[in-house]
Amino acid sequence: MSFFLPKLTSKKDIDEVIKSVAEKVLVLRFGRDDDLVCLQLDEILSKTAHDLSNMASIYIVDVEKAPIYTRYFDISYIPSTVFFFNGQHMKVDYGSPDHTKFVGSFKTKQDFIDLIEVIYRGAMRGKMIVQSPIDPQNVPKYDLLYHGI
Repeated sequence: MSFFLPKLTSKKDIDEVIKSVAEKVLVLRFGRDDDLVCLQLDEILSKTAHDLSNMASIYIVDVEKAPIYTRYFDISYIPSTVFFFNGQHMKVDYGSPDHTKFVGSFKTKQDFIDLIEVIYRGAMRGKMIVQSPIDPQNVPKYDLLYHGI
């Protein structure tokens, strides 16, 4: 399903999108096209992209083609989804130790839609971190990996 969503293939492309998407939530899905969980997430993203087009722009980033951002956002697990608004990295409290990205796939389309709406409303009010509306049982659990410590 990822062929329905635009792909960013270089640091320059990612930088340009982060700078140019205005008054919308920018969604960057980091992963691989051949990963089953990434494909599951891509299906949810592509099915909601049209409904959320007034609030969000959704892009796919291959972790192999953007190693600088993969390291910067500490993408240890895929898929990982990162959110921006007007060039600012938006953080979300999912009830996990990491507020910088959503790791894994959303359980339902509605979970993703609700999250985008909360990020959008919070960002329009000037907030840089918002509380996740997703039921904690629907948030994938994982252990943080610290490299080089």
